[in-house]
Amino acid sequence: MIKRIFRQMLVTQILSAMTVMICMFVDSVMIGRYLGVDAMTAYGLTNPILLIFAAFGSMMTAGIQVVCGRSMGMGDREGTDICFSSSVVLVLSVALAGLIFILLFITPVCTALGAGKPVPDNNVFFLTKDYLTGFIIGAPAFLMAQTLVPYLQMSGKGLRLALAVVFMTVSDIVFDLLNVFVFKGGTLGMGIASSLSYYLAFIIGGSYFLSRECMFRLRLRAVRAKIFGALMKHGIPTMINQVSTVLLVYFTNQVLLSVGHNVSVAAYSVINTIANICYCFGAGIGSVALMLSTMFYSEKDRDALDNIVRTMVSLGLILNFIVTSVTIAAAPFLVRLFLTDNPDALQMAAEGTRLFALSLVFCSMNTSFKNFYQGTGRSGLTNIISATQSFFSKILFVFVLSRLFGTTGVWYSWITGEILTLLLVSVNVWREKHRVTFSPRDYSLLPDDVMSVKEERIDMTIHSMEEVIMASEQAAQFCEAHGKDARTSMLISLCIEEMASNIVRHGFGKGRKYEESINVRLMFKDGNGLIRLRDNCINFDPVSYMDLHKADDPTSHIGIRMIMKMVRDASYVSSLGLNNLTLVI
Repeated sequence: MIKRIFRQMLVTQILSAMTVMICMFVDSVMIGRYLGVDAMTAYGLTNPILLIFAAFGSMMTAGIQVVCGRSMGMGDREGTDICFSSSVVLVLSVALAGLIFILLFITPVCTALGAGKPVPDNNVFFLTKDYLTGFIIGAPAFLMAQTLVPYLQMSGKGLRLALAVVFMTVSDIVFDLLNVFVFKGGTLGMGIASSLSYYLAFIIGGSYFLSRECMFRLRLRAVRAKIFGALMKHGIPTMINQVSTVLLVYFTNQVLLSVGHNVSVAAYSVINTIANICYCFGAGIGSVALMLSTMFYSEKDRDALDNIVRTMVSLGLILNFIVTSVTIAAAPFLVRLFLTDNPDALQMAAEGTRLFALSLVFCSMNTSFKNFYQGTGRSGLTNIISATQSFFSKILFVFVLSRLFGTTGVWYSWITGEILTLLLVSVNVWREKHRVTFSPRDYSLLPDDVMSVKEERIDMTIHSMEEVIMASEQAAQFCEAHGKDARTSMLISLCIEEMASNIVRHGFGKGRKYEESINVRLMFKDGNGLIRLRDNCINFDPVSYMDLHKADDPTSHIGIRMIMKMVRDASYVSSLGLNNLTLVI
């Protein structure tokens, strides 16, 4: 089930990672082709501000995945609403504060970015100021669109998310073309075009949260200050990564200005834009790893966690090898999307793009491992990997190699920085495991003493009605082996048989393109028997279903009605496209 879930989630996660980057890519193409090298330089100088907002949005996304993922995994609907309401209020507050700050202090901000002073002959300054003004108008939609992404994913609304990304991309292209050929608004118009496309994406994605089917409820009374802290705490590794990227871009711009002048900065801006799109594939894999590792770590499921490591590594190798090959082959074409009239900038950008592409496989490995470690509670290790990968290793090579090879040395920093980071991960595994190893189980760095021992639980997978009976019998044998009385064994066996057979009869074969299955876990904890049934069939909440049918004929829905009366507690949550039902005996 892990591999199937991973693959099913991956496309959506890649698209969500592209939510911000696609508009930046489109703007880069339009600015480079139609507004010239100075405008491209101005756009490159504004990237740190764009990335700061993206960093906060990414931090919130990661925090939501952990905090809300845990509450949903426990069936805590109140906690889920608290997380949703708190995150929305926090993001809107930060977005509005950032909007006001930038508009009030835009001149010193542009100067600090390296655009120089606002003197008549400094065209780059005014182009930078115009683009930043247009972009910042869309900051609230920009951040809210990012924030709603994990909630859409948890709700299984991948199609709506994909639709929002498609409309955002198409509208940004249309608005940019209108700006260039009709309104002639320069870089200000380009920034406004991006803002409008963000608002459109937010409206399409956000409309779900106004519908009756939405599983999240916005309630101001549910806002909790402590949740602000929890969201930011669990999002810190992502924030470190993003802030480090901002600093890296800023310092690299300054180095390039000293060794290659404006043309080098324009080429670096092109490479960065291409890189941001390429990074989305590794980021998507890492995001899935974070979601799944958070869920299965809370269940202490060692086997599932080991499978997550194997899957993220294999998919990362295959997918990024393809992306690397395509990027290297298409580099001359890609850079010509941005630059058409400057041979020096074209040559620099093509060379840099090819050298950058060689780092993608290593980057994906680093991103996947740091996200996995974040999901399994190794936040300190995650922070070290984030800072090393995104800043320290690369900026070290930027300074050293630029002195040796000039602008080309800066391009080398991508691959050398990623290799150094992966070596750091491997050395840490060697330090903790006391051996050189390439085993996924060793790289998961999971402490054996906190993982569930298999003898304390039993996991069963069901694909047919025959296997339902077998699972029921296995559960009875498990209970007897653990000294449970005949009545408890009978109740647990009956619960599994009745609920699983109901899923097979009514959930299997409903037009899904993949094989349905049920994962059943039985364990004893604090004197109670806990049964967790997880399936990938159509959504069905038996708890709410019985609440809605209390007044029906007592002989109807008799199976579910009987089970709900037998158990001490029942909770249901739909998460990541899976039905999760927990019964306490």
